[in-house]
Formats: sequence, structure tokens, C-alpha cells
Amino acid sequence: MKERQSFSLTTHSSEETMRVAIQLSERLTPGSVLLLEGDLGAGKTTFTKGLAKGLGIERNVNSPTFTIIKEYRNGRLPLYHMDVYRVEDEFEDLGFDEYFDGDGVTVVEWAHLIKEQLPEERLEINIFHQAENERKIEIEAVGSLYIDICKELFNS
Repeated sequence: MKERQSFSLTTHSSEETMRVAIQLSERLTPGSVLLLEGDLGAGKTTFTKGLAKGLGIERNVNSPTFTIIKEYRNGRLPLYHMDVYRVEDEFEDLGFDEYFDGDGVTVVEWAHLIKEQLPEERLEINIFHQAENERKIEIEAVGSLYIDICKELFNS
């Protein structure tokens, strides 16, 4: 069982949510895996746009709702944005491990649907509506690399 540590913060605008993601992206390395969960409209795509911006990706980032995986390769690291909501069978082999072990940062929305295929070490990020412009972001860092990143980011 991997070491885990929880972190929590509240943002008060979409710009602030993006800033958190930008700061996080600056610390990510090839093979980083982030799982995003949250209510519809809670800010998952906003968070992913912040990651892309922090990685230097200039293309417009939007939710891959009908494509499962969108790849953005023009930044410091490639960004692989997955929406597995429509994956029929959690054990269907769609080559996710090639992304998880790859050269970029992988963001997986609705990751609980493929839990058996997820890497042991990862960042689990849940975003919730608190108020109209307020979001609670709960992060579960799994593995020492992600715990160290979060300690540096959120305990400073």
C-alpha cells in the first residue's frame, strides 16, 4: 500500500483555480498522472486548462467528452486529457498504461470508472462547488513524489 496524504484548499474564482493548476504543472514530470473528479461544471476543465497553460501549451483545451483522449504536444511536456465516462468496460484494454508510463502528463476525468487500470502513484483531485464562484479542491497524493510536490505547493 502506497503512502498517502491529503491536502485541501478553496479557490474563489476560475482564475484562482487555474493558478493552482499552473503552479502544480510546473512541478510535474514525464509520467505524472492526475485523476480529476467533480460535479458537472465544478471546474475540471478549468483546472486542466491551467495545467496546459503551465506546461506552455497554447492550443485551446476543452473536455474530450466524445473522443476519450485528446493529446496536446506543443508544451514543455505533452498533455494527455482523458474522459473515460463513456468507456463501456473497465477492463477493456485501450492502452492507458502507455500514457501513464509515457513522456507526458496524463489527466483522467471520471477515473473511478477504470480504477483497475490506474497506476499506484498518482494525484487524485476532487473539485466541488461551494458557492457560485467558490470551489473546494481536495487532493489525495498517493506516493512520495506526489506527496513532496503537494507539500511544497500547499504547505508553503
